[in-house]
Amino acid sequence: MTDTTARPAAPADLPAIADTLADAFADYPWTRWTVAADDHPRRLRALQLYFTERVGLPYGRVWTAGGNAAAAVWTTPDTDVPPDVFTGPELAALYGDRAARAAEAEEFLAPYRPVRPSWFLATIGVRSDRQGRGLGAAVLAPGLAEADRTGHDAYLETADERNVRFYGRFGFEVTADVHLPGGGPRTWCMTRPAR
Repeated sequence: MTDTTARPAAPADLPAIADTLADAFADYPWTRWTVAADDHPRRLRALQLYFTERVGLPYGRVWTAGGNAAAAVWTTPDTDVPPDVFTGPELAALYGDRAARAAEAEEFLAPYRPVRPSWFLATIGVRSDRQGRGLGAAVLAPGLAEADRTGHDAYLETADERNVRFYGRFGFEVTADVHLPGGGPRTWCMTRPAR
């Protein structure tokens, strides 16, 4: 039986959450495109740790479930993340020879992102051996509840068409269907209106 009760993550959860997210994103089109191929698993785990530790916990919300087998990282509409968190040399080193590609992808998607304050689902993942047991829905739900409570839309981007159907079950609608330049992955921008 899987425990699908989500709870706020704490700093002690971060190593396990980074392991989970790295596993969940091992073959994800976006990260395969934007994270260097050399030493890819280590880079991917370090990036997940970086964003959870330096964005999710201090400036957003992070929920986990199933003994850290699932996690969701959100930014919130009432907190501004300092721009240097996204532009530092440490982050560029983690992206490796694809740092410029990652920056270009972010810039390309910027016009499709909400102009009004929204809850932004930065990342969500379930360990590959624990998928299909309700953990993804469990860690997604608290952020959606907070978006509803505060009267804000929720927004996400995904580069996996299967995810479009998954998020659609929770009220997300595709607001843009884009192909990243230079042969990058097809990416869907999705918004869930405030309820």
